[in-house]
Order: sequence, then C-alpha cells, then structure tokens
Amino acid sequence: MKGSLQQISGSITAPKGFLASGVFCDIKRLGTGKGSNKGKKRDLALIVSEVPATVAGLFTTNQVCAAPVKVCLEHVKQGTAQAIVVNSGNANACTGKQGLKDAQEMARLTAQAVAANVCSRSLRSSDGKRPRSHERRGAIPVAHVFVASTGRIGVTLPMANVKRGIEAAAKVLGASGESGCHVAEAIMTSDTRPKQIAVEFPLGGHSARIAGVCKGAGMIQPGMSATGERPAAVPLHATMLCFITTDAAIEPKALQLALNEAVANSFNRITVDGDMSTNDTVLVLANGLAGNPRIAAADMRRLISESPQSAIRSPQLRSPACFQSALNHVCLELAKMIVRDGEGVSRFVTVRVNGAKSFAEAAAAARAVANSALVKTSWNGGDPNWGRIIDALGYSAATVVEDKVDIAYSAPGSRKLIYSLERGQPTRTPFKALCAAVAAKEFDLHIHLNLGPSSAVIYAADLTEAYVDFNKGDVSDPAALGG
Repeated sequence: MKGSLQQISGSITAPKGFLASGVFCDIKRLGTGKGSNKGKKRDLALIVSEVPATVAGLFTTNQVCAAPVKVCLEHVKQGTAQAIVVNSGNANACTGKQGLKDAQEMARLTAQAVAANVCSRSLRSSDGKRPRSHERRGAIPVAHVFVASTGRIGVTLPMANVKRGIEAAAKVLGASGESGCHVAEAIMTSDTRPKQIAVEFPLGGHSARIAGVCKGAGMIQPGMSATGERPAAVPLHATMLCFITTDAAIEPKALQLALNEAVANSFNRITVDGDMSTNDTVLVLANGLAGNPRIAAADMRRLISESPQSAIRSPQLRSPACFQSALNHVCLELAKMIVRDGEGVSRFVTVRVNGAKSFAEAAAAARAVANSALVKTSWNGGDPNWGRIIDALGYSAATVVEDKVDIAYSAPGSRKLIYSLERGQPTRTPFKALCAAVAAKEFDLHIHLNLGPSSAVIYAADLTEAYVDFNKGDVSDPAALGG
C-alpha cells in the first residue's frame, strides 16, 4: 500500500479546505532565553479548516502539564475542531491560574477572529475553487479551537501581543504553500530549519491527502497519550509539537486509534536528550472534503488487531489500511526530522533491539542505550564502544544475560552487519572496520539479547559539545539562558 503513496509539495494547506498563517507579534520578550531569538521571526500561527473537522490528539504525560495542554485535553473530548492557535517563545507552563486563563482566552480570541475574518466571507478550497456546499458561515464554538505553546517555562504570556497576533493572523489566512510554510516558521524555537511534509494517496475511490508540520530540537523524548495519563510502559521524559491535516473522512474514534498507532511508532520512538516536555502535543484534523466513504472505528480496530496480510485481503479494510499507512509515513518522517535537527546533533542512530522477552523490555533496553551520556558521546567521537553499550543494557529494566548478547553495526536499513560483540565476547573484527561502520552521519546499531521474540526501535542522536554550549547559557546574560 505504501507504493501508492506519493509525496507532494506543500505543507499543511495541501489537503482540501485548510487555511494557515503565521505572523510576528513579539511574544518572546527580552530575558526569556534562547530558542526563538532569531530576530523578527514569526511567532504565532493559525491553522483553520473551512468546515468543522474530526479531531484526535496525543499529549505529554509529564505530571507537570502546561496550560494549553489542559485546554486541549478538555476540547478533544468533543471530537470536533476547526482551528488551532500556536505560539512560540513562551511555553505558558507553570504559570498557575493566570496561565490557564490565558490559554482559554487564546481559544476565545481565535474563535472570534476566525469567525470575523473567514466564516463571514466566501471561502475557497486549496485548489482555488469555491467549495459551495462546504461553505461555512457563522460563529466557531470556543471548544472547537485548540491551543499550543512552546518556549521558556514559568513566564506569563504577553496577552496584548498575543491578541494582536491572533487578529493579524486571521486576516492573512491563506491556502497557499507559502501560508503553510509561515506556520512551520512560527512554531520554531531552537530548531534550525522548518519541518513539514505532504502526501497524496487513493482512498475509497477518491484521492486524499495528509500533511503535517512539526517543531522540536531539544527537550525531546516524547511519551504521549490521549488522556495525558502515563501508561506503565512510557518512561519519564524543548517541546515537540506536531499538527496534521487531512481531507479524509474518518470517524473521531477511528482517527484517535489511527493516531495512537502512528505516534507509538514515531514520536514516542525518538529521543534527543531524554527529557520529556511539559507541552508535547500532536493534533490531527480530518475535514472529510476528499469525499471518501467515512472510515469507521470498528474497521480501524479490526485493522489494528489483524495482520497486514489479512488487511490486504479484506476489501473492507483497504481504506483504513491506506489511511493508516499514510499517517504512519507522515508521523515517522516528521519524527526523524526532529532527531536530525536536534540541538548540537551530528549523528543520527537507529537503535534496534531484538530477542527481548517482551516489547516493554526491548523498549527499555533501547532507551537505556539511546539515552546513555557515555554511549552518546562515544557516537559523537566515532568510537564503536561496545563496553558502554552492554553496560547500559545491564542497568536497564530488560532481562540481560551477558553471554547471550550480540552487538553489531550497519548502514541505515542494511542487512550486512558488522559485529563487535557475539555471545558477550569481542569479535575479531578489526577496530578500524568497526570505526568505519560508525563514522557515517547515520548508522544502525543492532542489539540481539537472544532471550525472546520481541523487538523495539528507538531513533536517537549523539551528544556534542555544541549541545552543552547551547543549553548551559550564561547567568549574567538572561537572554543566553535556555527554555
């Protein structure tokens, strides 16, 4: 099914019926740290569906949860959305009752501004044609507006600036690729480049699109859930935010199931520095304008519970499978972009653990290695130090038997493995050959525990002097302090 997926140009405005904008309104004030101090960079964005859309979301499981996440957790229960407002330069986290009031006010202001500037005039879809029967007039319920923030923790929002930004952004909403790119810029903090993708695929006899935009470079090890409650298998972790649009027609519960599956194998599989943010958020809006028969929750549940081969053979599951495959692709590509743009990152490493007793143990082993400062610094130096790797395995929550462990390296996705350790003992592979295997900017690390049937993958990064330099700041200069 992936063969029918085509990557296309554009951003979150690529699916039919979505508008976007990004503006500068000076949210990040003097003394609020690094990240979005990139001059007059856009720092507030709007994403709007021309018609009410189905919504699903996943949010940080950090017990210290930012105000915008609390607002989203309430609004997502409705199952419907029409707008997202997001700012950079201020996380609105640990800001107490005032912070929650400000996040709620952002939703109210957005509902009002979008209604005044979009719903009251003739709309055009992303192909430039008037949507006629899809035209939407009238007010937007505040509960249909979602809020996200990223930046320094513990600073209240400059609401006069935020209000000015929301009003300005509503006036310049557009369906062009440029409008989508403005959103990608507006949500950046310590990111060095925008992160966005759009794909097109056949769905129920129609052509559908999914597009996404995300940000993240530091404070990256998301562990998100639909309720903000931490599952037992999720470990403790600058914010990652992701916003996805699609014109596919899908029921709210089906969309949530699909997002759970996609994020479990993408954003919840990455780590840059092992820190979970207070603000991590993934939202997906599906407005149904592609015209496909609506994907039902029962079919999505069946798809997830059955094997991929069974799904291919079942005509009823083809549409859910196509949608899931496209959403998986978008989420994984965006997640990898975050790791590759991590603060100070010079190497991208895929850690593959096989032969664990359970998935939870495989994931624990992979995370222990991926987050070990000693392992990460050895990657930075191009050192194939298997001693640090097996040490991290040993203190992980996974069952490890020393004389059963194999450790190997390969080029990304290659089956040709170069072993540094077999059955707990160093191999005769020349040190120079091992060094050559990890000299590339991207490589795979293979760990075989040889104890069971389960496996897990983590997408990780090295640890560099540049990361320390960026994050240590200078207490004599408040503008140099991190978020």
